[in-house]
Amino acid sequence: MSSELITLFMFSTMMVLLITGQRVFGVIGFVGAAAAIWLWGQGSSELPFNAAFQVLNWYPLITVPLFVFMGFIFSESGIASNLYRMFHVWFGGMRGGLALGTIGLMVLISCMNGLSVAGMAIGATVALPELLRRGYDKVMVTGVVQAGSSLGILIPPSVVLVLYAMIARQPVLQLWLAGILPGLLMATLFCIYIYVRCRLQPELAPAMPAEERAAITQAEKMRLLGAGFLPLVVFGTMMGLFISGVTSLVESSAVGALMAVLAAAVSRKLTWKVIDDSTRNTLAISCMFLWIILAALCFGAVYDGLGAVGAIENLLLNTWELDRWTILILMLLSFIVMGMFLDDTAMLVIVAPLYIPLVIGLDFNAIWFGILYTITCQIAYITPPFGYNLFLMRAMAPPEITLSDIYRSIVPFVGLMVLTIIILMIFPQIALWLPGLWTAR
Repeated sequence: MSSELITLFMFSTMMVLLITGQRVFGVIGFVGAAAAIWLWGQGSSELPFNAAFQVLNWYPLITVPLFVFMGFIFSESGIASNLYRMFHVWFGGMRGGLALGTIGLMVLISCMNGLSVAGMAIGATVALPELLRRGYDKVMVTGVVQAGSSLGILIPPSVVLVLYAMIARQPVLQLWLAGILPGLLMATLFCIYIYVRCRLQPELAPAMPAEERAAITQAEKMRLLGAGFLPLVVFGTMMGLFISGVTSLVESSAVGALMAVLAAAVSRKLTWKVIDDSTRNTLAISCMFLWIILAALCFGAVYDGLGAVGAIENLLLNTWELDRWTILILMLLSFIVMGMFLDDTAMLVIVAPLYIPLVIGLDFNAIWFGILYTITCQIAYITPPFGYNLFLMRAMAPPEITLSDIYRSIVPFVGLMVLTIIILMIFPQIALWLPGLWTAR
């Protein structure tokens, strides 16, 4: 059997098993191990098993539970709620101000946690009810929360980019730096859209009443501003130590987790329940990441052993004679299709053995491709009919928000995210400028 047919068989088997509802790590690992035994006999079971031990040398993996714990401490202690209150007070006086503040909240949540799920949870439970109570259009604000949560895996310390760095063998810091400007670009496009639409349709986003604004003292404003800057101090200290070379990536994540606990203690919001809930949630998410990575290594070891990457590259370039940009676009479209059924981590570990060597072979920058990948994954997450975040939003949103409202809300934001990808494809230096600047130091 040719490498192309083996590839088709392995990937189709994996997709069929995933559709049956089996756990992602179990499916990936089973297909890898079963393919090894089928192709090379009983002794080949050692191949995927030994590949899993690579995890022991991936020290950056330790950052995953520490960054996740940092984010959950901020969330469970209510510091994230203070952030929204800050935006509410400072921006509520302008039309659409709270919607713009929600995007700002999502940017800061991204800096605290690095997961889109965290932004979605805080946006749906903290921001969305307040926006609805203030008379904001439910379709627009539902889209704002979903789009804003997409920034979580793009702006550092993105956990997904840490995993991409390990699988693609790229520097974590380079990927984090590459995600900053695209993340801010996308947030800016969201804000421009919200501002323009609220100017054209003022009934969608009423401003805070003048009497309510007058009741807020300057002292209260400054207190909330200080509370809002607290997470930024933690993030700035953590990243500053890492970028300056004082601490390693793992040490910086430990500093961030410790400072988050101290910030909660200083705010008098550190309770045993906060620590218990944060620890349990961190353990659940970290174990999920680890099992998926172990399974991916098993699958990748078998796939590399086949030499299938070279065969697929030969098929696309020589047999079908596709140009490299067409191949790149097909890769991104495949992420959207897979994102209807899988999360971003599962997508990455499934296609990494095929896509990343192909991207490098086509003379594309692997760091730049990582940023395109993260944005495309988030488009998949909010694309009907099966987008992962659509159903997550339905589960968290107030009852007056219907599934139809959720579907309609994301249309303009999907367009803006596609526009971001197009801009990055035309001007790749938006993503590569900061990594290049750092490398040139």
